[in-house]
Amino acid sequence: MLILNFLACGQPQIIVLIQMKETKDGLRTGRFSNSPSADLYPLVLDIDDFKGDFSFDALFGNLVNDLLPSYLEEETDTSEGHGGHDAMSNGHLWTTSDTAKAAQAQSIPLFPEVDSLLSLFKNSCMQLIDLRKQIDGKLYNLKNEVSAQDSKHRTTLSELEKGVDGLFDSFSRLDSRISSVGQTAAKIGDHLQSADAQRETASQTIDLIKYLMEFNSSPGDLMELSPLFSDDSRVAEAASIAQKLRSFAEEDIGRQGIASSAIGNATASRGLEVAVANLQEYCNELENRLLGRFDAASQKRELSTMAECAKILSQFNRGTSAMQHYVGLRPMFDLEVMNEDARLVLGDPGSQPSPSNVARGLSSLYKEITDIVRKEAATITAVFPSPNDVMSILVQRVLEDRIPKLLEKLLVRPSLLNPPRMEEGGLILYLRLLAVTYEKTQDLARDLRGVGCGDLDVEGLTESLFLPHKDLYIEYEQASLRQLYKSKMEELRAESQQSSESTGTIGRSKGASVSSSQQQISVTVVTEFVRWNEEAVSRCTLFSSQPAPLAANVRAVFTCLLDQVSLYITEGLERARESLTEAAALRERFVLGTSVSRRVAAAAASAAEAAAAAGESSFRSFMVAVQRCGSSVAIVQQYFANSISRLLLSVDGAHAASCEEMATAMSSAEGAAYKGLQQCIETVMSEVERLLSAEQKATDYRSPDDGITPDHRPTNACIRVVAYLSRVLESAFTALEGLNKQSFLTELGNRLHKGLLNHWQKFTFNPSGGLRLKRDITEYGEFVRSFNAPTVDEKFELLGILANVFIVAPESLSTLFEGTPSIRKDAQRFIQLRDDYKSAKLAARLASLWTSSS
Repeated sequence: MLILNFLACGQPQIIVLIQMKETKDGLRTGRFSNSPSADLYPLVLDIDDFKGDFSFDALFGNLVNDLLPSYLEEETDTSEGHGGHDAMSNGHLWTTSDTAKAAQAQSIPLFPEVDSLLSLFKNSCMQLIDLRKQIDGKLYNLKNEVSAQDSKHRTTLSELEKGVDGLFDSFSRLDSRISSVGQTAAKIGDHLQSADAQRETASQTIDLIKYLMEFNSSPGDLMELSPLFSDDSRVAEAASIAQKLRSFAEEDIGRQGIASSAIGNATASRGLEVAVANLQEYCNELENRLLGRFDAASQKRELSTMAECAKILSQFNRGTSAMQHYVGLRPMFDLEVMNEDARLVLGDPGSQPSPSNVARGLSSLYKEITDIVRKEAATITAVFPSPNDVMSILVQRVLEDRIPKLLEKLLVRPSLLNPPRMEEGGLILYLRLLAVTYEKTQDLARDLRGVGCGDLDVEGLTESLFLPHKDLYIEYEQASLRQLYKSKMEELRAESQQSSESTGTIGRSKGASVSSSQQQISVTVVTEFVRWNEEAVSRCTLFSSQPAPLAANVRAVFTCLLDQVSLYITEGLERARESLTEAAALRERFVLGTSVSRRVAAAAASAAEAAAAAGESSFRSFMVAVQRCGSSVAIVQQYFANSISRLLLSVDGAHAASCEEMATAMSSAEGAAYKGLQQCIETVMSEVERLLSAEQKATDYRSPDDGITPDHRPTNACIRVVAYLSRVLESAFTALEGLNKQSFLTELGNRLHKGLLNHWQKFTFNPSGGLRLKRDITEYGEFVRSFNAPTVDEKFELLGILANVFIVAPESLSTLFEGTPSIRKDAQRFIQLRDDYKSAKLAARLASLWTSSS
């Protein structure tokens, strides 16, 4: 476009003739003509030049290449001529010849071919405009032609649409006609088929009437029947016809009987009764004959013959006789085979069966039965037209004949009034055999269901086998748990007695502790109780599928555990209490009066030491019993939370009731433990009082050398008492925990506080004795601080304050109780123990103080 616009500017032009010619590669090239006739032959452009792979650059180059090369050659020569000049670093050094050449070059035009190019471009532009007009004309004509063709096409389409609509209407009418003709043909076919069926029925009826007349000829005479009924190759047809005749005759007799009773005439149907009798006889004979053929084929394993006979026999009572006959002849129901079942499961006669051996035997036997039934299923499927019914009869025979005969020998229900001894297996053996048998039989039922048994309720039938046992199951379970507990207690008593006998005869003072140690509560025994109960609960879960019966049975079984554990630990605590009681009796026996000889007093002191040792041993034994009691209760509670609770939550009220029963069952053990702990406190305080009475001297608190450097050590009695408490209470700190430990130590601390107060009331104190007493109180206070009982700590702190009444001067006594008025009552008694109480006339001096405080 830039070239065309330039040519339209009206500049001087030179017309140059370019002739186009075809090159070897098919492109047109231009060639200038230098002849004078160039104006007569301007550039000729053709529309075909712009078709195909058109390139404007190639066209333009072909136009100007004949003009531009001369200019390019001259420019090249000029640039080569300049290459010989000398140059300087800052420009060119022009010579005289160079200047002359430059002046000559200015006189020659710079681009002499421009006029030729302008003329050439103008001529080309005009030709291009002409070409464009030609193309526009052609486009216009083509547009008009397309418009005309489009209009013609639309008209043709419209006519075609009308033709297609007419064609569719024709097809619709044709379809309706075809449908009408088809319906008419179908009706004709139905009528023809009905007529043919009626003809066939009439023909069959004629034949049936003829056969019926043959059977109605004379009673018991089957010799004159048609060959059909004696031809073995047509047995199926004869059986079908006989059944039809028999059904018709029986129905006719029934109708005639009703009509005869209405009109009083009973002779109308007498002839058909003969036919019915003959037909019955014939059917029986035919059925027996077919069963004989079936048995013969069965022995030879000719399945095709068996299937043929079974198909014909299916017309007699739906083939029930053939099915039962086949099942009854199976070898798996022979008496010898079923007797062998008991020997396989129970082992040798006379030997006591074990649940593990019975489980292995049942697994082997039931697998064998399942394999046999599976093999029979293949034969039944190939032979009988209704194999599901035959499988139902077969499996039912297994569960009603073979399995019950085995269970009768395997599950012999023992008597609850006279149960078998534990040496003979006890009730637990029966329950374990019942559980393993029930579980394995359930597995057999599932396997038989998988093999196939038709519509038979295998699970319900299996359950019915165990109903006599399941109805009384929970009573046997409870009786078994009681028997196990009784046997265990007898075993423990025998072990205890044997241990006592092996130990030999020892002193009475040591006998109690040894006897109690042999009968201590054992966590292992309680764990065994729980294991029995877990086993019983697993059987409850096995036998009870519904939540309500399951919860009831589990509660009954768990109650047995509660009773066992409660009785066991209560008896264990009571035995431990007995040793405490014996130790107390020993202490009381050796309490002597004041006027006894020295030899008697020495013997009594020695006996008292032995009684104290027995008491300490009994204390430890009881603490061990309490600790094991707590562990046993924790085991039961954990077992309830992990195993029992989830089985009771599905039934309203069952869980709460069991929790209440558990609390009630443990209350007896709690009562025994409480009484025993009280006895422990009495035992400890008795020994503390004995030590204080034996070791505490009057000079401990009233030293004759008062005023000399005081002794800051605790008294010997205090040291002995603290050492004893530390030693004996070590077991209590280990055995007790929680609130039990806190309550016991608090009670013991209060009793110790009270005992010390009563003990010190027996002595008189001077100031140095008061300091010694304060040291004892500090020692006792530091020890009881390990009780973690704030009330006890407070009481001993007040004791320390109270001891100051022996240390301060008489005139300072009134100031001691200003901050602690709660100890004034005890202070009145303590002040009376001062050795200067009378000499200092403290009673009169403090009378006003007591009056104002009251």
